[in-house]
Amino acid sequence: MIEDIAAALSAYGLMLRGGFNFADGEDTPFGLSSAPAKSIVLVGQAGAAPWPHFLRWRESQSRVIANPLDTWSREVIGAVANDFGARAVSPSDRPYLPFQQWAMRAEGLKPSPLGILMHPRYGLWHAYRGALLFEAEIAFEETREAIHLCDACVEKPCLKSCPIEAYSVRGFAYQSCLGYVRGADGSPCRTGGCLDRNACPYGTSYRYPPEVQAFHMAAFAR
Repeated sequence: MIEDIAAALSAYGLMLRGGFNFADGEDTPFGLSSAPAKSIVLVGQAGAAPWPHFLRWRESQSRVIANPLDTWSREVIGAVANDFGARAVSPSDRPYLPFQQWAMRAEGLKPSPLGILMHPRYGLWHAYRGALLFEAEIAFEETREAIHLCDACVEKPCLKSCPIEAYSVRGFAYQSCLGYVRGADGSPCRTGGCLDRNACPYGTSYRYPPEVQAFHMAAFAR
């Protein structure tokens, strides 16, 4: 079944991002029939693989959609979930679900200084678009802790490239970043993406193209 799900997702440029079985007695979200879920499969992307599929869908829409990428993700992941008897959930669902904790558990990843999970192959250029919740256990391979590339990065250019030092050991200065991106000096960020994120030396072959980064920055600025 896992291989079939992966094949169905690949038609949209999406991919499986690992999964696991919930522990007995663990507080879990509900599945398709409202019974507690017993397993979860994470869905996401590496690089900008879904972008052409998303653009084709967006061009076919006859109305303006406030959050088009979320809407597209919900539609395609929901369709795959229906085909395999699962409940689809999204990182933007309210109340928020612990997607980052699930991702760390499923793939053995750790956060970078920017908060984005560092992947040993994709660097910071990956994302989680949703998850499939099943009411039966699935035979997953054992999750091993991934190599955390940030541990070997001495220079930490991701903390030195932002002109207003939005990211630091103290965390993310959200309001300062938002004000700068919206302001007259924020054009490089708006058109080319976060300077700190782009400064990371890992996974550069998966870096989102400028138009994709501009799309995400425009959503952030709104």
